[in-house]
Amino acid sequence: SNYVQLIGNLGRDVEVQTFDNGTTRARVSMATKEVFQNRAGEKQVATQWHDLVAWGKVAEMMQVFLKKGSSVVVQGKLHHYSTGEAEQAVRRTEVVVKEFRLMS
Repeated sequence: SNYVQLIGNLGRDVEVQTFDNGTTRARVSMATKEVFQNRAGEKQVATQWHDLVAWGKVAEMMQVFLKKGSSVVVQGKLHHYSTGEAEQAVRRTEVVVKEFRLMS
């Protein structure tokens, strides 16, 4: 099963685009943090950035309720794709958001 849940903060406002056929797409980036100790026992924080995409009603609700800095839980699936031609192709991964919940 392709399922992912992330808890983090949005790095920018949600960007929404409506296509000619009426479909709505939202895009935004989310930062997650992992706290761990290195070999010397010092606390370290690693930040990972994730590209999120949502469609339809979920996209519209994200635009209404979320903004830069929002703390949010997202649930969805991973989507892998390539951009560019052959040797210059860049492999990318995004999270297709099916549900989200704003953290208080």
